[in-house]
Amino acid sequence: MPGYSGTYATPRLDLGRAMWEYMLGSQQFIGTRVLPIFRTMKKSAAFSKITRESILRSRNVKRAPRGSYSRDQYEAKDQSYSCEERGHEQPLDDVERELYASDFSAELAAARIAANVVLLEQERDIASMIFNATTWNGAALYTDNSGAPWATVGTDIIGQVDAAKDKVRTNSGMKANALIISQAQIKNLKANTAIKAAISYVAIPTEDQILAALTGLFGLKHVIVGDQIRNSAKEGQAFVGADVWSSSYAMIARVAESEDLTEPCIGRTMLWTADSPENATVEEYREEQTRSWVYRARHQADEVVFDANYGHLLKIA
Repeated sequence: MPGYSGTYATPRLDLGRAMWEYMLGSQQFIGTRVLPIFRTMKKSAAFSKITRESILRSRNVKRAPRGSYSRDQYEAKDQSYSCEERGHEQPLDDVERELYASDFSAELAAARIAANVVLLEQERDIASMIFNATTWNGAALYTDNSGAPWATVGTDIIGQVDAAKDKVRTNSGMKANALIISQAQIKNLKANTAIKAAISYVAIPTEDQILAALTGLFGLKHVIVGDQIRNSAKEGQAFVGADVWSSSYAMIARVAESEDLTEPCIGRTMLWTADSPENATVEEYREEQTRSWVYRARHQADEVVFDANYGHLLKIA
């Protein structure tokens, strides 16, 4: 910073909390709403999760006088994770700092760019994990509704969602609580005949009103919409915007609502907090040989699908 002399061997400022709050406030990323963060003090570990089979199977719990009560042992399966470090650095030359000083905070811009790179890559990873017809396959986990796509105004979208909810409840013993879709599908939901009729009391429904109405129409607590755009062009070519969350799929799922690791859910983002306190830990350090301040964003994380049975994937286009 101004007045600096000497060389810092280690990062001198942690901007992680400020950057993470900024990214959350911008409503760009939904990955950690789908796979909520679980803060762990271990970089990698295995833990036992009670199986849905042992919880839900039938038992004879009748007891005769002086008899014994029903008793057995629950079954557990190991679930493992291994956090890996991912990060990006954005240098800011002293000349650039002075050049942009009267227009905007170059320091804050560099930090935000670095954080955005890391979070965007995480978003892409989670989107590819959730909208994945290889993980979710077979009639119990996947329904191909492309013959009645959501882009057709007469499609029974509510019925498709209800059928998927039934599959989740039957497969897992838990009710689904979330619909996960791409922003690109919002226009189709607005135009759908049945949905329009259900919210006809609103003359010109806004997107927020549509989303609020959908929670009631679908009987789901959360409607999670991915609106992040990525550059699909190869390096050096002109920008080509594309949705991170594919408009070809929708997911009905049970997502975690607490930090209790025993809560049944589709999965978690394991964050090793001993090394990265925030999901976007941003640090600043001096690099004297380039006369620059470097803004580094990083985290130690592992995104894990715990059990595919807590979700049902729909092909909707």
